[in-house]
Amino acid sequence: VQLQASGGGLVQDGGSLRLSCGAAGHTSNIYAMGWFRQAPGKEREFVAAHSKRIGGTYYSDSVKGRFTISRDNDKKAAYLQMNNLKPEDTAVYYCVAGNPILSSIRLARAYTYWGEGTQVTVSS
Repeated sequence: VQLQASGGGLVQDGGSLRLSCGAAGHTSNIYAMGWFRQAPGKEREFVAAHSKRIGGTYYSDSVKGRFTISRDNDKKAAYLQMNNLKPEDTAVYYCVAGNPILSSIRLARAYTYWGEGTQVTVSS
C-alpha cells in the first residue's frame, strides 16, 4: 500500500488548509486511516484517525474542534480539514493507514503504512 499526501503549505494564524491522502495498492484490508505530525525538535504525535472497523473518528485534544477527518472509500482517500490554524500546528503531517485496535488508535506503532510528509507552516 502506498500513501500520497498533499495539500500542505503556508497559511496565516487563524487560516485553513485541507490535506488529502490517496491510497494505492492492496487496500481492501485497510480499515483505518489517519494523520500524525512532527514539529522540529519534537516527537511525532497523533492528530486524527478514522476507523471503519472500530467506528468513529478520533482526535488529539490539541486539534479537537478545529480539525475534521473524513474518508472517501470509493476513492481510497482520507482528508484532514484544518481550521483556525495556530503557529503551534506547524509541522510535517504524515498520512497513515492500518488496522489498530481501539486502545492503540493513537499510537504510531499501530499503523503499518506511512506516506511521505507534507509541510504545514502557520505564521503568526
